[in-house]
Amino acid sequence: MKKQSLAHRRWRNFKKNRRGFYSLLFFSFLFLFSFFAEVLSNDKPFLIHYEGGWYYPLFKTYPETVFGGDFATEADYRDPYMLERLNSEDNKVFFPLNPYSSNSIDLDLGEAVPAPPSTSHLLGTDDRGRDVLARLIYGFRLSVLFGFALTLIGTLTGILAGAVQGYFGGRTDLIFQRFIEIWSAMPELYLLIIFASIFKPSVLLILILLSLFGWMGLADYVRAEFLKGRNLEYVKAAKALGVGNLTIMWRHLLPNSMTPVITFLPFRMSGAILALTSLDFLGLGVPPEIPSLGELLAQGKANIEAWWLSLSTVIVLVGTLILLIFIGEALREAFDPRRQ
Repeated sequence: MKKQSLAHRRWRNFKKNRRGFYSLLFFSFLFLFSFFAEVLSNDKPFLIHYEGGWYYPLFKTYPETVFGGDFATEADYRDPYMLERLNSEDNKVFFPLNPYSSNSIDLDLGEAVPAPPSTSHLLGTDDRGRDVLARLIYGFRLSVLFGFALTLIGTLTGILAGAVQGYFGGRTDLIFQRFIEIWSAMPELYLLIIFASIFKPSVLLILILLSLFGWMGLADYVRAEFLKGRNLEYVKAAKALGVGNLTIMWRHLLPNSMTPVITFLPFRMSGAILALTSLDFLGLGVPPEIPSLGELLAQGKANIEAWWLSLSTVIVLVGTLILLIFIGEALREAFDPRRQ
């Protein structure tokens, strides 16, 4: 019988955890679904057939004169006059399933905002008349992409710092440890408040500030693995043969130190999503025009009677965090040496 590789055995153990495996499939589906948010939820049609020609407003800007209008500015595809022309005779316009973008303001609501769920707005509107479903789709994508970016930067930085500390040890490790102690004592929230008052809030600014502190927790685990592995016999043999330090660290020690790194990835990502949501809720995150889960929670707090704002956002946020936790638990069991 052919011996299975370690990666295959780990994947088999991961699939045995049905909760984690199906959570991974469902989370991947949701992320791919949100990745095509412009096609699924937009106030611009994705396809127009007008007077024998085909037009793609999602990918190209067309002036109103192209469709028989009077102005050279971009066409307003929700204007009744424009819709009448686009749907006349042999012409046809195809809108996304949800004909609202994240910043589309419905001026024809006919009721006070925030408006409750209806046939035109399945999850209602916020206090500015914007569609909640559209902002949830775009906000979920932003949160996941931000979580991926922050997790990637923190993981790479943590691996590098922990590997240098653990492999070289001695004075290098001592200096790094004192630096980490001083750096971890910095008031992270105060720094965010200060920078938010100096610079214009943006996703990039929040990503940079959180990346400055997000690597220290992982560095401790990698440092411990390298401290343990540098005294093993195969490492001493490689040094005796004249193998360089970088080669030993990259080829021999790092693969054996990746277990805590991989198992902590979903938990670190859930923490990154929660951090962005918290900052947006406090008004220290992304600008108001950018859709985010934290901004919707803040609107739900300000409009406590609009239950659809808080309920829908909490379901999306809690559901995302639960899926990531289930994936992390399955990874931890799959990489458990006792199960190999």
